[in-house]
Amino acid sequence: MEAPIVAVTVYPGQARVTRRGRVAVEPGEHRARVGGLPLGLHPDSVRVSGRGPATVLGVDVRHEHNARTPDGALAELEAGRDALRARLHELGDQDTVLGARVDLLTALGTRTGSTFAQALAKGETEPARVAEVGDALAGQLTAVLRERRALTETRQRVQAEHDEAQRRIADRGRERAPDRRVVEVELGADQAGEVELEVSYLVDAAGWESRYDVRLTGGTLRLTWYGLVTQHSGEDWPECELRLSTARPATTVEVPELAPWYLDVPRPPAPRMAAQANYGAAMPMAAAPGGAVPAPKAMTEAVAAVEHSTASTTYRPSRPVAVPSDGGAHRTTVAAVDLPAAVDHVTVPLRGPEAYLRATVVNTSEHALRPGRASIFHDSEFVGVTDLAPWAPGEEIELTLGIDDRVRVERELVRRAAGKAVMGGTRRQEVSYRIRVGNYGPHPARVTVIDQLPVSRVESAVVRDVALHPQPAETTELGEVTWRMELPPGQTGEISFGFRVDIAKGVTITGWRD
Repeated sequence: MEAPIVAVTVYPGQARVTRRGRVAVEPGEHRARVGGLPLGLHPDSVRVSGRGPATVLGVDVRHEHNARTPDGALAELEAGRDALRARLHELGDQDTVLGARVDLLTALGTRTGSTFAQALAKGETEPARVAEVGDALAGQLTAVLRERRALTETRQRVQAEHDEAQRRIADRGRERAPDRRVVEVELGADQAGEVELEVSYLVDAAGWESRYDVRLTGGTLRLTWYGLVTQHSGEDWPECELRLSTARPATTVEVPELAPWYLDVPRPPAPRMAAQANYGAAMPMAAAPGGAVPAPKAMTEAVAAVEHSTASTTYRPSRPVAVPSDGGAHRTTVAAVDLPAAVDHVTVPLRGPEAYLRATVVNTSEHALRPGRASIFHDSEFVGVTDLAPWAPGEEIELTLGIDDRVRVERELVRRAAGKAVMGGTRRQEVSYRIRVGNYGPHPARVTVIDQLPVSRVESAVVRDVALHPQPAETTELGEVTWRMELPPGQTGEISFGFRVDIAKGVTITGWRD
């Protein structure tokens, strides 16, 4: 029965492939056969349904042995490769013949030259005759050498084509052994008619991952979500109904149990026992259909329709997508959402003078965004890439959106002193710093400045006389200090802070820096 692929649901690490075909039946029992399926399919995942005047009596998954690959595209590549290989052998034979001709002409020239030299010495021939024969031999040898050079160029070109064909076969032929799986469906028909069968199965070596474009325009963050689909399951997926699901079919679906937590004394190691693998049956989780959500009105590109179930979400791209079994990534748009963003700047002058643009964003969409690489844009300018962590609906995250050169930061040491206390021989070290932050952009800037104070771990070194101006918004027990500044365009803000460290006599401290 011819049953082409009509739908594919791609999970993060697997895919469920659906085939559909029709067969005419007469009253009685019949066996419908769907062959050419990949070896890597999970037999326990095969499901069969259908419509028509028949009943499914049983389903078997068998091994199908083939002398040659049933993959038409791969067979065509192999045939082309074999033709190029035959052409190389033919060119090799021609080169052997030309090489023999070169050897013959060379030997003939050597022998003829010796004979003519003796004849000239005896006066038995004329010099013109010697020149005529020499020119004839030289002309033939030149023609043969020219033909051999052209043949070498042809061989190099054919060899390159052969190597390229071999590479394409190697890429396409992964997990494409001649043998295949076949699904046999036993049918019982109570009357004549046409039966439509639908066969689905789960395969590995397939999946999808997320990529994002994050574009900040004013106070709005536009996030465009793309799905990159890859597969080398052993069969090409034509343009069909493609779905991207966040479900994760598992080989075992069990809640993990905790073993007792024992405290004990060291004991001699027990003899090692051979581990036995425990293989569970494949139990795919099908995403139950939910209500379709209409696309936002301000859409600039087609996005996928979304269906929610209890534990997963399924996205259906707006157009069919063909995914060959070549391991290449094929991109489709999943969603595009506009999210309100609170934009500010953050800088850590101790580590560098850069001021980073930061957006605090709440995921107000319905999408549970999967982790993935994100390309960052300010309006139409590309500024860099970042990794987007899993982001649930209603969750707030902070996104660093690159460096803003319009906010300048400078940190300098303005005072450093060392001396001894009057009593007890205690040594003192004092430092003071100044941080200047300038807003050279056209809009007001909210800037968060993060610096730190030392924290002593010993009683022989005590941090004293900490002076902070202005007072920070936050101070932690680990010495991290945070200031928040509001800077109008063209204005500069200043922060100063200092401290003293008293060190006991004879004590050497580590970790001090200016």
